[in-house]
Amino acid sequence: MRSVVLVSLVFVMAGCGRNQRMDALYVQRCMSCHGTLGRGDGPVAASMPVGLPDFRETVQRKSPGQIRRIISEGRGMMPAFDPALRPSEISDMAQMVWFLSREGRDVSWWEKYDTLVVAHCSVPWDVVLGYDEAPEEKTVEKK
Repeated sequence: MRSVVLVSLVFVMAGCGRNQRMDALYVQRCMSCHGTLGRGDGPVAASMPVGLPDFRETVQRKSPGQIRRIISEGRGMMPAFDPALRPSEISDMAQMVWFLSREGRDVSWWEKYDTLVVAHCSVPWDVVLGYDEAPEEKTVEKK
């Protein structure tokens, strides 16, 4: 039984960290303004009339939902990505912003467990537990 739990945990955690898809989305959509590390120092940032946020200073004050909303709807000079990206890609971008915000700053104790929370919350539990199956129809015999 322990091996099943361990294998399940490894399987779930494998998809929780930073991955190539997130990196590719960030490079394509974000890096030119926000820079490689999310410091707001990308090549386009110098030509902007306002400074761009450093993720290390701004992200920890926002919830994942707020980050996702900013990416989806845009803010200030930042365009809305909702029409161009699928919801899963927007979630990946939001997670990437969280990962970048932790680089180069002291991480609070609770932030160390965020990956586990993300893993738990992103598992489609209704499918895993079989809740998505249609209920069996009861047939009533007519006499």
